[in-house]
Amino acid sequence: MAEKPTVTAVQKALESAKKRNFVETVELAINLRDVDLSIPKNRIQEDIVLPAGRGRILKICVIGGGELALKAKDVADLVISPDELGALADDKKQAKKVANSIDYFIAEAPLMAVVGKRLGTVLGPRGKMPKPIAPGADPTAMVDQLRRTATIRTKDRKTFHVPVGTVDMKAQDIADNIDVILGRVEGRLEKGRHNIASAYVKTSMGPSEKVM
Repeated sequence: MAEKPTVTAVQKALESAKKRNFVETVELAINLRDVDLSIPKNRIQEDIVLPAGRGRILKICVIGGGELALKAKDVADLVISPDELGALADDKKQAKKVANSIDYFIAEAPLMAVVGKRLGTVLGPRGKMPKPIAPGADPTAMVDQLRRTATIRTKDRKTFHVPVGTVDMKAQDIADNIDVILGRVEGRLEKGRHNIASAYVKTSMGPSEKVM
């Protein structure tokens, strides 16, 4: 049985990449056509849970207090209490440091407005506004899901990149991730696949291979 084109492209990308002294990320570059991204409703920002995961541990921060904070301490990389939120917002340098080091944020639903007001200027441009969670809820499942998530964010550019794994993952697993992402992107476009001019897979520092 012949291999799917996606698997073949991934294998070529992995084989052609030079060996590095660190684990490179594998990225998918998607080029759109006939889509006016200057119109906000045509832009895509979507979180996609990858079937094979990201290949690295993503860092998750939970913003909240009480029961939620207690439960989050065992599963999240950082927990910010409501009292700590104000101090962090007042220290822009520290706020940017936290925003850059954390992949995804979760916030207690009643705090969402406060987070938006105090940290929106830091988190918003990075596409890292928090996902809401009910007060006192167990964040374990949400944290686990976000650790396997990649975010598509087109902004106003027709070419965008999304991480699909790392070089130490199996080619088949990376290909499965790519197929899920392409399917979701097609679903968000008015003409589906016809709005995708091309897609390439590459390691972060390696040559690219055409997927479609």
